[in-house]
Amino acid sequence: MRKDATDAEQLLWHIIRSNALGVKFRRQHPAEGYILDFYSHEVRLAIELDGGQHNETDLAEKDSDRTNALCASGIEVLRFWNNDILQNTDDVIEHIYNIIQEKKNKRVAGER
Repeated sequence: MRKDATDAEQLLWHIIRSNALGVKFRRQHPAEGYILDFYSHEVRLAIELDGGQHNETDLAEKDSDRTNALCASGIEVLRFWNNDILQNTDDVIEHIYNIIQEKKNKRVAGER
Protein backbone atom coordinates (compact mmCIF):
# COMPACT_ATOMS: atom_id res chain seq x y z
CA MET A 1 0.00 0.00 0.00
CA ARG A 2 2.84 2.44 0.73
CA LYS A 3 4.03 2.24 -2.87
CA ASP A 4 0.51 2.63 -4.25
CA ALA A 5 -0.67 5.52 -2.09
CA THR A 6 -3.40 7.70 -3.53
CA ASP A 7 -2.73 11.35 -4.30
CA ALA A 8 -4.71 12.27 -1.19
CA GLU A 9 -2.64 9.93 1.01
CA GLN A 10 0.60 11.29 -0.43
CA LEU A 11 -0.51 14.88 0.17
CA LEU A 12 -1.68 14.27 3.73
CA TRP A 13 1.46 12.30 4.61
CA HIS A 14 3.62 15.09 3.22
CA ILE A 15 1.85 17.53 5.56
CA ILE A 16 1.57 15.50 8.79
CA ARG A 17 4.86 13.61 8.87
CA SER A 18 7.75 14.71 11.07
CA ASN A 19 5.58 15.96 13.96
CA ALA A 20 4.21 18.80 11.84
CA LEU A 21 1.00 18.89 13.91
CA GLY A 22 2.73 18.36 17.24
CA VAL A 23 2.43 14.56 17.30
CA LYS A 24 4.07 11.75 15.41
CA PHE A 25 1.95 9.88 12.88
CA ARG A 26 2.71 6.47 11.45
CA ARG A 27 1.60 5.34 8.03
CA GLN A 28 -0.13 2.02 7.41
CA HIS A 29 -0.09 1.20 11.11
CA PRO A 30 -1.63 -2.08 12.38
CA ALA A 31 -4.15 -1.73 15.23
CA GLU A 32 -6.95 -3.97 16.48
CA GLY A 33 -6.66 -6.23 13.44
CA TYR A 34 -6.86 -3.36 10.95
CA ILE A 35 -4.31 -1.39 8.97
CA LEU A 36 -4.85 2.31 9.61
CA ASP A 37 -3.96 4.87 6.96
CA PHE A 38 -2.39 7.16 9.58
CA TYR A 39 -2.10 6.74 13.33
CA SER A 40 -0.75 8.75 16.26
CA HIS A 41 -0.13 6.62 19.32
CA GLU A 42 0.45 9.70 21.48
CA VAL A 43 -3.15 10.88 21.14
CA ARG A 44 -4.68 7.57 20.00
CA LEU A 45 -5.96 9.11 16.79
CA ALA A 46 -6.47 7.35 13.46
CA ILE A 47 -7.01 9.16 10.19
CA GLU A 48 -8.69 7.20 7.42
CA LEU A 49 -8.99 8.47 3.85
CA ASP A 50 -11.84 7.21 1.74
CA GLY A 51 -12.36 7.18 -2.00
CA GLY A 52 -15.72 7.07 -3.77
CA GLN A 53 -15.98 3.27 -3.44
CA HIS A 54 -16.62 3.81 0.30
CA ASN A 55 -20.08 5.12 -0.62
CA GLU A 56 -21.14 1.60 -1.55
CA THR A 57 -23.38 0.03 1.11
CA ASP A 58 -21.22 -3.01 1.88
CA LEU A 59 -18.02 -1.01 2.24
CA ALA A 60 -19.76 1.74 4.22
CA GLU A 61 -20.99 -0.88 6.70
CA LYS A 62 -17.50 -2.37 7.00
CA ASP A 63 -16.09 1.12 7.59
CA SER A 64 -18.68 1.70 10.32
CA ASP A 65 -17.85 -1.62 11.99
CA ARG A 66 -14.15 -0.82 11.78
CA THR A 67 -14.65 2.63 13.30
CA ASN A 68 -16.78 1.20 16.12
CA ALA A 69 -14.18 -1.47 16.92
CA LEU A 70 -11.37 1.08 17.00
CA CYS A 71 -13.40 3.48 19.15
CA ALA A 72 -14.20 0.65 21.57
CA SER A 73 -10.45 0.16 22.00
CA GLY A 74 -9.94 3.86 22.73
CA ILE A 75 -8.80 4.98 19.28
CA GLU A 76 -10.64 7.96 17.82
CA VAL A 77 -11.12 7.77 14.07
CA LEU A 78 -11.31 10.73 11.72
CA ARG A 79 -12.54 9.95 8.21
CA PHE A 80 -12.07 12.22 5.24
CA TRP A 81 -12.98 11.84 1.60
CA ASN A 82 -10.02 11.95 -0.75
CA ASN A 83 -11.64 14.94 -2.48
CA ASP A 84 -11.68 16.87 0.81
CA ILE A 85 -7.96 16.29 1.26
CA LEU A 86 -7.23 17.43 -2.27
CA GLN A 87 -9.68 20.35 -2.51
CA ASN A 88 -10.05 21.58 1.10
CA THR A 89 -6.61 20.76 2.44
CA ASP A 90 -6.33 23.70 4.83
CA ASP A 91 -9.73 22.99 6.40
CA VAL A 92 -8.91 19.31 6.88
CA ILE A 93 -5.52 20.06 8.44
CA GLU A 94 -7.09 22.65 10.75
CA HIS A 95 -9.70 20.11 11.84
CA ILE A 96 -7.06 17.46 12.53
CA TYR A 97 -4.93 19.98 14.43
CA ASN A 98 -7.91 21.07 16.56
CA ILE A 99 -8.75 17.45 17.46
CA ILE A 100 -5.13 16.83 18.44
CA GLN A 101 -5.12 19.91 20.66
CA GLU A 102 -8.41 18.87 22.30
CA LYS A 103 -7.02 15.41 23.01
CA LYS A 104 -3.79 16.84 24.42
CA ASN A 105 -5.72 19.29 26.61
CA LYS A 106 -7.97 16.51 27.95
CA ARG A 107 -4.93 14.41 28.74
CA VAL A 108 -3.25 17.27 30.61
CA ALA A 109 -6.47 18.08 32.50
CA GLY A 110 -6.82 14.41 33.47
CA GLU A 111 -3.30 14.36 34.90
CA ARG A 112 -4.05 17.15 37.36
